[in-house]
Amino acid sequence: MEMPKATEADKERFRSLVPDVPDVTVKPMFGNLGAFVNGNMFAGLFGPTIGIRLSPEDRQQLESGERTVPFGPADRPMREYSGLPEIWNEEGDGDDARAKAWIHKAYEHVAGLPPKEPKSKTRTAGT
Repeated sequence: MEMPKATEADKERFRSLVPDVPDVTVKPMFGNLGAFVNGNMFAGLFGPTIGIRLSPEDRQQLESGERTVPFGPADRPMREYSGLPEIWNEEGDGDDARAKAWIHKAYEHVAGLPPKEPKSKTRTAGT
């Protein structure tokens, strides 16, 4: 499977939509970007598609009212994430406001989850 790469314009747009708050970190991931709070990803970029992690209720609301897309590889989409409608990429500033609002909901949801424990750097025998 070939991993789609985000363009610089896609990355710039993603950064402009992510909440600009001190506890958010945007990091590169496989040629794309991820936005994290407390070590947990709440929004990601996969090629031009922005995926967000929402509460089950918010995810159902978004998916029932908009033309969302699967987020991640076609053969293994990330089940807890909804891809924002691709048409929002083409329609401009009005849809950026909608995207920002949904990304903020994802941020609030994930900020309320337990912090992700850092991976241990020690190795066990035999690895």
